[in-house]
Amino acid sequence: MKNSSFLYDFFKKGNISNENLKLLLETEDFNEILFKLAKIKRNEHHKNYVNLRGLIEFTNNCENNCYYCGIRKSSKIFRYRLSKKEILKCCEKADKQGIKTFVLQGGQDPNYKDEELCQIIREIKENFKDCTITLSIGEKSKKSYESFFKAGARRFLLRQETASSSHYEMLHPKNMSLKNRKNCLFTLKEIGFKVGAGFLVNSPHQTTNNIIKDLNFLKELNPFMIGIGPFIPQKQTPFKNHKAGSFKLTVKLISILRLMFPFAMIPSTTSLNTLKEENSLKISLDAGANVLMPNMTPKKYQIHYNLYDNKPIRTNKTIKSLKKKLYTMGYKFKVYENILQKN
Repeated sequence: MKNSSFLYDFFKKGNISNENLKLLLETEDFNEILFKLAKIKRNEHHKNYVNLRGLIEFTNNCENNCYYCGIRKSSKIFRYRLSKKEILKCCEKADKQGIKTFVLQGGQDPNYKDEELCQIIREIKENFKDCTITLSIGEKSKKSYESFFKAGARRFLLRQETASSSHYEMLHPKNMSLKNRKNCLFTLKEIGFKVGAGFLVNSPHQTTNNIIKDLNFLKELNPFMIGIGPFIPQKQTPFKNHKAGSFKLTVKLISILRLMFPFAMIPSTTSLNTLKEENSLKISLDAGANVLMPNMTPKKYQIHYNLYDNKPIRTNKTIKSLKKKLYTMGYKFKVYENILQKN
């Protein structure tokens, strides 16, 4: 085996050269040591806890036409928007199961005006005093982001998808730009949001250098949460015939991210577990993931939030069994992952 001393330096300092990143990404020689060190780092900072967030997919309308996404503007799908009453019901469902972080996720829907979203945020905070609200609703103006923060939202998820401008242009139409996406992320941090970013693994036209660029951008951004998942094709997109991303590479990147960002929230994503690799959940948690996002969206809407093909439908029964499953794998469900900074 090649000299692995650089991995132990990576473990201690959290820094790694681009040359060694390339070595990790393009060979399997260091996987065993990498996964072992990532698990140690995970347990060192997060013990055996898994943080659960209640995911609420409250709209599948989107004004963008990203080439990889199943709810893109041109997709011929049933469109829906949850009412405020339905959103509050989803929050109640999560709260009853001990989940105190609600993630309001949707397409970049222009029909949800700022004041309407702010009112929803305020009512959630009024009804669930100890909750944390995370938004994942795309690119907005600084003024809009400030109004959401003032209303009570404290976290915002916005994946850059790729940190390479040329690669970004291959995945998005001309009216979208990586520059604006990055500006949004730094603006959110400036306002005070705890920011989540991330990228697709094995997205069309992606190279190893693209991935390294993503990792370096994340170092610059230093996000609170990092979400990565394998590309999975969707039948109504231009990339419908593209090969699905690699489970092994995604898990390897989770371990790399855990060593780079010891304190970060790193989810085991639904897309990763959609690949149906045996013991995929345990493998991803052992690799360094520490967040799961059970879906609180009513089943009748979940089936229409088709970001990619074969996206699983989650139910209350699934969530109850998930908690038991975590226990059998040696992990525990945790309500507050950051109690001093959660509001």
